[in-house]
Amino acid sequence: MKIFIIISSLSSGGAERVTATLANAWANRGWDVTVTTFASADLDFYPLNEPVHRIALDLAGDSINFFQGLRANLCRLVSLRRVLREKQPDIVLGMMATASVLGSLASIGLSCHVFVSERIHPPRLPIGKIWSFLRRRAYPLTTRVIALTQESAQWLKTHVPGCRVAIIPNPVVFPLPLVEPVLDPQEIVPKKQRLLLAVGRLAEQKSFDLLIESFVPIAAKHPDWILVILGEGPKRLMLEALVRSLELNHRVKLPGRAGNVRDWYHRADLYVMSSLFEGFPNTLVEAMAHGCPAVSFDCDTGPRDIIRHKIDGLLVPVGDTPALTEALDQLIGDIDLRIRYGARAADARERFSLDRILTLWDHLFEEVASESKE
Repeated sequence: MKIFIIISSLSSGGAERVTATLANAWANRGWDVTVTTFASADLDFYPLNEPVHRIALDLAGDSINFFQGLRANLCRLVSLRRVLREKQPDIVLGMMATASVLGSLASIGLSCHVFVSERIHPPRLPIGKIWSFLRRRAYPLTTRVIALTQESAQWLKTHVPGCRVAIIPNPVVFPLPLVEPVLDPQEIVPKKQRLLLAVGRLAEQKSFDLLIESFVPIAAKHPDWILVILGEGPKRLMLEALVRSLELNHRVKLPGRAGNVRDWYHRADLYVMSSLFEGFPNTLVEAMAHGCPAVSFDCDTGPRDIIRHKIDGLLVPVGDTPALTEALDQLIGDIDLRIRYGARAADARERFSLDRILTLWDHLFEEVASESKE
């Protein structure tokens, strides 16, 4: 089996982590796997095993106007088409919307099955009129469109008529691999303090500002708890200013990106997710697989597919900071409940195991192969 995966980059992020995980797993089976990015390989954060072929087209970058963008994307399309002709894969897999559109267009007329994968609930991350138009034209030409949740699948069936949708969630890898940079939790969180952990890009989607504001009453009521937010992104300066303005410098830490995030999950007493929207949040599954009880905003998709409310965590309305504070306070103040939820949260290790998710992909590939013989 020859699989050709297309994604914008392999920098830090959920879709990028899943891409590396699937590529490595398929390569370990002896399959011929190629991962191609538009960005430089210098931006790679997640390691690929030696059998995986790595192609970086070095064609990433923002465009200042429509015509420059058109020219840049035509260059990407032509380069991608050339590589696909050379590799002659059995399967082309696009990861995320724009890479999926370009991959499906570049594959037209080639003898391969094309799968495209939406990694965020589409209405929550608009891609613009032109890309939306191209998606509506390109996706019906593909073999399957992969959605992470039932809600995303239904949106795609409604707004991209003619496409055939399959649902395959993200896998969780346990234990997580160790990569650079390494941040030692013991150097940041004093041994006697309890840790409330959040992990994600410091971007508007994650609404860490709302999380920090929700933590203000927690900090006053529970002096032995500290909030750590791991990640980097464009909102760092704003979040640091917010922490200073609330005089939480010693209670809220933003130490940066951690390649040893598994050590942080082991150290955490409680995990929190404050995202306004998600696809299928890897960090939430990972934290729960490590036995962390969790509190999360109940996004349109994602957390509700992972957290079993009042079984292994708590869901609260999106953007409702008082409700988030109340849920955190409930679990922080009840160690027996935290322990009980944490024990059940570890079920995520099996519910979303790599073996189970690979089996879903296998069934899909077998279904497509069977259709081709008819």
